[in-house]
Formats: sequence, structure tokens, C-alpha cells
Amino acid sequence: MQLRHLRCFVAIAQERHLARAAERLALSQPAISKTLVELETLAGTRLVERSSAGRRGVQGLTPTGEQLLGHALRVLEAIDASAEAIAPSVGDRLARLRIGALPSVAPALLPQALARLRSHWPGLQVIVKTATNAVLLDALRAGELDLVAGRMSDPAVMAGLSFELLYTEPLVFVARSGHPLARRAASVQAVLAFPLAVYAEGTIPRHNTESFFTARGLVLPPDALQTLDLMVARALTAASDAVWITPLGAVRDDLQAGSLVRLRIDTPGTEEPVGLLLRSEAERSAACVAMVGLLREAARRSQPRGRAGP
Repeated sequence: MQLRHLRCFVAIAQERHLARAAERLALSQPAISKTLVELETLAGTRLVERSSAGRRGVQGLTPTGEQLLGHALRVLEAIDASAEAIAPSVGDRLARLRIGALPSVAPALLPQALARLRSHWPGLQVIVKTATNAVLLDALRAGELDLVAGRMSDPAVMAGLSFELLYTEPLVFVARSGHPLARRAASVQAVLAFPLAVYAEGTIPRHNTESFFTARGLVLPPDALQTLDLMVARALTAASDAVWITPLGAVRDDLQAGSLVRLRIDTPGTEEPVGLLLRSEAERSAACVAMVGLLREAARRSQPRGRAGP
């Protein structure tokens, strides 16, 4: 096994497409395909699951491929670190931190943590990616992110990752302050008389929302607005009679400011853990360690819950 095999495999795992991996490594697609076949021959097993859309696409990695990816990333990171250590221009290199965060988690944790990070690391390049939990964990495992503020997932998805609990948060029903349901105890049935905004399919908040309705013999209306864009959901809720069903952390500031209110609807069983996810055996940069500490502090500060509307 040679370094070119590992670099090829990591590029395929991160790009999830043979043609894009080839472009990234300045190689032809046949060369990438040949290198992958060589690596799978050396491994004695398939490492990549091809997409049904064609041979260029990559659906994911096999369990053996996931194991190899962790080792490959550590090898390449060690080589890159060694190269930087002896490079004459190492002082001119730009330090970088890549952070992933769920859209529902980012507003509660990132702003104050990022502001404090900037004051201590003014020259640091910070990249923030928001996406669904599955996408973020895939990117973290593939070495495209340094840490993720998100949620736990299935054991198979969590292989090679560590999770540190920061807090748990429930779903809440929120509306504008003058909403007809804002000044009295509301029922879930009453909410169905109004437009709803919910999270997109495949997300944990959406799953919990559907489970909450099902447990009460109700069905989520098919015409509910589905979006991961918090700005869209927030603006719609503030400007109309729509009711937004969202994790509490996404609207904590809005509740404290009074621009939105929490309806008096109990949501037991919808609590989900929020925490920090990292690759278990990856070497952490000083900036990453600092950000982990700042996110812990931000989580402690965000713990007071928004109150229900009057």
C-alpha cells in the first residue's frame, strides 16, 4: 500500500464521486478508478459502495472502508504535519478550523463562542458548515470537519466518533406575540387550525415532531412548510399566524427578546441531547481545543429556558 492509494481513497470518501475526486487530485477518472481497484485488491475486499446512479457516484463506504478511512486520515495528517514542521514558510501558513453545526443548534452556541475565539485567534481562518446531522457526521468522519455541534446517531454512524453531552432540549411550539393561541393554554388540536412550519424530512426534529403527533392520534398536515432555513421559518412565524415547531435552542434568543412566544403545549418525550462530536483518534489543533472549551461555556450560559407565552 502506497500513499497514493490513501490519498485517492480519502478523496473518494470526501467527494463521494469518482470524477470529482479525480479533478481534486489532478488525475483522470480512469486513473482514480484503477487506484481504487488496486487498493481494494490489496485489502481483499470492497471498500466503496457504488451509487445506483452510475459507476462515478459513491453511495458510501463499506464497514471495512470506514475503518480504513480513519487510519488513512491519521497517516495523511501526520505526513502533512511533518511537512509543515520542517517547511521554511511554516510561519506564513494560515491556521484553519472547520466547524459543523446543526441549523437548530448553531444560534444558541456559535455566535458568542466564535466571537471569543476571534479575540484570541485573530489570524485563524474559520469555516462554519450547517447541514443535517447525517451530512455533518459524514463530513466529520471523512476529515472535512474538525468538530461538530450536533446530535448522536446510530451506533454504526458513530463508529470512530466521540460524543460529549452539552445539554438536552425539547421541541417547542412558537408563534408571534399577538397570535390567537399566545394568551391561553393551547392544545395540539387547536394548533392544527393554523399553518405549520416544521423541519425537513430525515432530520431528528422532524422525526420527533411526527412521533409527537402520532402519539396523540394526529397526523402532521401535508401542507406544513418544511425547511431547514431558520431565517425563513422565523420570518414566516413573526409575520403570520403560522406556528413553528422547533428545538428550543433555535429560538431561545427570540423568546428572550419577546419577538416570538412559546405556546403552552407540553412536549414530553421530545428531548434530544446536543453535544460535541469529534473523531476519536484525530489529533486536535490548539484552535480546536480552544473552540471545544468555548462551546462548553456557551452551552452552560444558554441553559436558562425560554418561558411560555403569557
